[in-house]
Amino acid sequence: MLIMSMQSSSFNFSQAPGYLIRRAHQTSMAIFSEELAAFDVTSLQFAIMQSLIDEPGADQISVAQKVALDAATSGSVIMRLEERGWLRREPSSTDRRRKLLWLTPEGEKIAQEMKKPAATVQKRLLAPLSLAEQQEFLGMLKKISSID
Repeated sequence: MLIMSMQSSSFNFSQAPGYLIRRAHQTSMAIFSEELAAFDVTSLQFAIMQSLIDEPGADQISVAQKVALDAATSGSVIMRLEERGWLRREPSSTDRRRKLLWLTPEGEKIAQEMKKPAATVQKRLLAPLSLAEQQEFLGMLKKISSID
């Protein structure tokens, strides 16, 4: 598949990988919003909460890196979770500049409740593909994203 033919000066954006990835992301976000509507949570909030289930007390910078967010965005997302009472943030006892994060008991309960609808999002997103295609597709996404 050629995006731009050598014989033509036109660019077929509807076949461009970037365009198709953006469309797939839009589909993913629409399904996420539908399946997790009851929680009134964004995908970024979900990712941070799940990260803290795996690693309670992680520092804010490590959490941001784990979920592929820049510091400014992660700070505002974390602040919103804190305002909802789902997360607590405390300075490190060894370095007051480092902020350590934990889910509150309510946040942990909500994070656990979100796991099943989040799994449904992934199933719906991959449903058009056979099992072999799903594995191949995920492998390609990891390769493009430089994720081992």
